[in-house]
Amino acid sequence: MNQPPGIRLSGRHKLNGQLLFSAELDLPAARWTCLLGRSGVGKSTILRLILGLETGGAFEGSITATDGAPLDRRIGYMAQSDLLLPWLSVLENICIGARLRGVSPDLHRARALLDRVGLSDRAAAKPAALSGGMRQRAALARTLMEDRPVVFLDEPFSALDAGTRADMQELAAEMLVGRTVLLVTHDPAEATRLADQIVVLSSDGAQHWPVPASPPLRSLHDPETLACQSRLLDHLRGVPA
Repeated sequence: MNQPPGIRLSGRHKLNGQLLFSAELDLPAARWTCLLGRSGVGKSTILRLILGLETGGAFEGSITATDGAPLDRRIGYMAQSDLLLPWLSVLENICIGARLRGVSPDLHRARALLDRVGLSDRAAAKPAALSGGMRQRAALARTLMEDRPVVFLDEPFSALDAGTRADMQELAAEMLVGRTVLLVTHDPAEATRLADQIVVLSSDGAQHWPVPASPPLRSLHDPETLACQSRLLDHLRGVPA
């Protein structure tokens, strides 16, 4: 993996002629940034803008990496849906990026990643034979197989039950050490547990939210973590401080 850059987005985005957001967002290198906000404020739009994907609107501004190099081919992406191809085995899904590029996949690395995510015994299985948590673990392994210095996660654990979601948070935190990570989430508890930096997006801009002094991955039961997520939830709900 190459040295991860930080990323800066500065500008405004309009959808159907209406301002969706105007914000400045800095993603520190090799740190987790969690992006929250009400539905429709543009969280996933920011992610898509940096990825260079279509947003259905117009962006005026700049997106730059701190090392000055283009971001193209340096970002891995994990969506809310696992997006596994049902006709391929788990191992074949993990290797799909290499095959689409017309190169031979590193099968040794792919099997090692499957072992890391606890799916070494399911390499030949089709996605339909996996539980939701297993499918998300396979999707994480596929993302890691690309070995990008920057990783974007768009609510990847929101459809999972609480226990599996906590397990996946811990697995992702362990396996994405040293990468620049942007996690879009609606879950204050998830953000408080994982983030080096929390940003709350609204139509007025991007607000930095104070995180606990302890480093991530934070304990689910730590009083400071619980207090932070409670204050953040109240803020997102519009409850006066």
